[in-house]
Amino acid sequence: MSRATRHCPAVLIAAPASGQGKTTVTAALARLHRNLGRKVRVFKCGPDFLDPMILERASGAPVYQLDMWMIGEQESRRLLWDAAAEADLILIEGVMGLFDGTPSSADLARHFGVPVLAVIDGTAMAQTFGALALGLARYQPDLPFAGVLANRVGSLRHAQLLEGSLTEGLRWYGGLSRERGIELPSRHLGLVQASELNDLDARLDAAAEALGASCDAALPPPVAFVEPQTVHSAASLAGVRIGVARDEAFAFLYGANLDLLRDHGAELVFFSPLHDRHLPVVDSLYLPGGYPELHHHALAANAPMREAIRGHHAEGKPLLAECGGMLYLLDALTDVAGERAELLGLLPGEAVMQKRLAALALQAVELPEGTLRGHTYHHSLTTTELVPIARGLSPNGGRGNEAVYRLGRLTASYVHFYFPSNPEAAVALLRP
Repeated sequence: MSRATRHCPAVLIAAPASGQGKTTVTAALARLHRNLGRKVRVFKCGPDFLDPMILERASGAPVYQLDMWMIGEQESRRLLWDAAAEADLILIEGVMGLFDGTPSSADLARHFGVPVLAVIDGTAMAQTFGALALGLARYQPDLPFAGVLANRVGSLRHAQLLEGSLTEGLRWYGGLSRERGIELPSRHLGLVQASELNDLDARLDAAAEALGASCDAALPPPVAFVEPQTVHSAASLAGVRIGVARDEAFAFLYGANLDLLRDHGAELVFFSPLHDRHLPVVDSLYLPGGYPELHHHALAANAPMREAIRGHHAEGKPLLAECGGMLYLLDALTDVAGERAELLGLLPGEAVMQKRLAALALQAVELPEGTLRGHTYHHSLTTTELVPIARGLSPNGGRGNEAVYRLGRLTASYVHFYFPSNPEAAVALLRP
């Protein structure tokens, strides 16, 4: 029996490589159409916490991940189906280069029939822009392709040169200038968090205005999104209060993870290990990743919070710590300047921040509760004598194979788990 379809204009914003400005362009497009009174829903391909923060501010709506491996085909289909019911436009920001990785952004675009809008950095480029655009459009003949948008354009004449280089009917979607005040600043894990940019809305409006001056802001053709299969989970967190760390040091949270916990009956109580002196009354704790290395002295100085979390663990209550959350549990953390701070001491060992990336990979981890998928991305190295209960495996063979440690009901790892990849396992980790 055929399934229902919903139609909504959509494009996937991709590029030849990382660093071309996909997030800036996606945010500019989202704010441009939002300022025109349209309801815009934005998604991000692959694992990422920082880009969605920016894109949420640009669009005014929650931003979720799409990925054929970590999120899965059915969950990705459900997210697109739900968005198509309310949106006037769906934007999907790709990851890395268009054809990079397995599965790639191109694989996702092809699977769901979403045309690709290629963003190409036009800096120091003229007619070669057209050759690069044609290669992206024709490298895989079955890839739906919407057109091309130039980023970091120097002048009107420069934009005209780039547009004039396009052949074979490739559509020009406009150009975004390289004016200061448009580009988004970054640090070692990617973009700076949206909450740290006091002028973010001004940047987004400036980018939207600049882009709008070079294109007609017409909506792309509608895409047919097919109704997903309904999947039910019997796992329950009814009546369970889960304390979720969320502040400047701990902010790397998948919205889908929080949705899943709520959908399974949990009450989420947010707290700040940086600023709060006491834990809220909770049954379980979830310490996500973030930037504890930027705040390790303040975290160390908050002795009442450290004692409260130690007490939570001593009572045998569940505690899940991911990446930065795990670093907080260690005996100590040393930043790149060599400054060391003593932290919780629940996990024996120390971590030292590195000047270079230490690990980046998708991960599948077979836990006693079931297999969860996620990713790892960190600049620290941890030493401990603990024996891991499991190690992650990457589908692409990337650096990772991250260890998962367990002490009683405490589970800690560098892996950022994506809970909808196995709802039953995620619920079991946090159920008293």
